[in-house]
Amino acid sequence: MSDIEIHDERDRGLLVARAAGDPEGSALGYIQYFVLDAPERALVPVHTVVEPQHEGRGIAGSLARELYAIAARKSIAVAPLCPFVAQWAARHPGEAPAAPPGLMDAAQRALADDSAKW
Repeated sequence: MSDIEIHDERDRGLLVARAAGDPEGSALGYIQYFVLDAPERALVPVHTVVEPQHEGRGIAGSLARELYAIAARKSIAVAPLCPFVAQWAARHPGEAPAAPPGLMDAAQRALADDSAKW
């Protein structure tokens, strides 16, 4: 989508979509995620939100696509705990490799151990 820009706000654990040319503007949508360090480094999306007035524009899908692209550039996995991202990944297996065995369990344990990740 050329009318949005996606910004990785790693320090806040957010991948944020904003209107193109407005990097400081309000978020149109976001994926909340955390970085898992063990058993291997991975991005773990836990929640996807698109503001109601912007639904139906493909923003959530663009966010999911960019999350997987970031992971690919860093050669790390994605363990999608967010139902939307998991469904998107299932529909786009060429862009969204499946998480290695055990990684989903480790991500769920990390989330259960630290509610601040949610």
